[in-house]
Amino acid sequence: MTALTKDLIKLTAGAEKSSSRDDRFRQKLHLMPPVGWLNDPNGLCQLDGVYHAFFQYSPFHVEGGVKMWGHYTSRDMIDWEYQGVPLYPDQPFDCSGVYSGCAFIEGGEMYLYYTGNVKLEDSDDYDYINSGRESNTVLVTSADGMHFGHKKLIMRNSDYPSDLTLHVRDPKVWKENGTYYMLQGARTKADIGQAVIFRSEDKIHWTIHSRVETAEKFGYMWECPDYFEVDGKKILSASVQGLTGEEWKDRNVYQSGYFEVKGDILSGEYSLSDYRLWDYGFDYYAPQSFETEDGRRIQIGWMGMPDCKEYTNRTIEDGWQHCFTFPREVFVKDGVIRQRPIRELDKNKKLVKETKNCLEVQGCAVYEAHICHIRQNQFRAVLAEDLTVEYKDNKFALVFTDERNKKISCGRNIRCADIDCVEDVRILADKSSVEIFVNDGAYVFSTRYYPENERMVIEAEGAEITYCELRV
Repeated sequence: MTALTKDLIKLTAGAEKSSSRDDRFRQKLHLMPPVGWLNDPNGLCQLDGVYHAFFQYSPFHVEGGVKMWGHYTSRDMIDWEYQGVPLYPDQPFDCSGVYSGCAFIEGGEMYLYYTGNVKLEDSDDYDYINSGRESNTVLVTSADGMHFGHKKLIMRNSDYPSDLTLHVRDPKVWKENGTYYMLQGARTKADIGQAVIFRSEDKIHWTIHSRVETAEKFGYMWECPDYFEVDGKKILSASVQGLTGEEWKDRNVYQSGYFEVKGDILSGEYSLSDYRLWDYGFDYYAPQSFETEDGRRIQIGWMGMPDCKEYTNRTIEDGWQHCFTFPREVFVKDGVIRQRPIRELDKNKKLVKETKNCLEVQGCAVYEAHICHIRQNQFRAVLAEDLTVEYKDNKFALVFTDERNKKISCGRNIRCADIDCVEDVRILADKSSVEIFVNDGAYVFSTRYYPENERMVIEAEGAEITYCELRV
């Protein structure tokens, strides 16, 4: 342990101890930082029955700063226990931040791969794209998920293809036919986004294998890439920066979505489908997935958005900011990739009311409402008086209706998607977030919000409505 590590441990403990405990907007179901800033989920995995969720963590500043990995564990992905900080930015190859990465499980051991960020100095001489920074790939191992070995630098920018900028990051590792593969997001010197695949025989020494890209330029950077197969479909996920044009002008500043892969990305004989968003709401970025020991594909994203000046976050006043989405199962039904809240949530439901046509509830904060058998697309809900969720003119939309009331919307306005018809809607609400699953999870809309009046009204003529409180 270095002297820097010792100081960071003391400083982090001090920040956490002195943090405000105002819980007016602190979530009950969603992971959030003890204090300060949280963003990307990292190292998601299950080891010997225990779920691990690491996260980008800046405890010293509520609006970000030097990043380390915080750590939560759980037996059911509902009740989580904070385990502290296992990885600090304390080495020459990660001194500007322990950035995003993954967990690979093999032989009862956890292999954590991440990007060690280095900014040489704050200078106008650097553009930090082609000069002034390092993006290093680092490995740390653990036999139990609680005690971690020494960091090992396994790749630096000189090991990446020469036509790439210094933006190469966010490793995701898997094994196929006895060989290990690592996917990293990249930005080329021609400002084209792509994913780069490396290969290894021992999980330590890596060489370039191939690349994955679209036929035409699609953004300038693919962050947080992920690759997995679910129910026979091959999925390449990426958070894409730099999308322009009519299709993207009314969406978030950056997008998180996926391509369906036909063929084999390892052989180079493949084609990619059109890009489809994982989530059509305001707050969703940098998702990561893992496979549970019972074979399910679970995905968690960040309920936030980088580089967006349109809105703020009311929890800044309380000394913390951002949270994760609730864990989602990714599955395929009728050939469509879908998402739903993990089934473990069911044991925490308390049925309060079953009704038809309409529902009005006062004093609701943490709940699930399921509206099914919707007839003739008749659906509208108003949450906390100012967030309207409705289907109208073939668009499903989240609308903050009173733009003067910045307290709930924090500057947000509308997010929507074209949908042919609406058959069912599932609303999962926490103290300061809402996730809405449409048509059995074929479309999802997520947003943070800050209700001062916990009231909900649902109107869906002819539909069946089930309302459950969620006990935590």
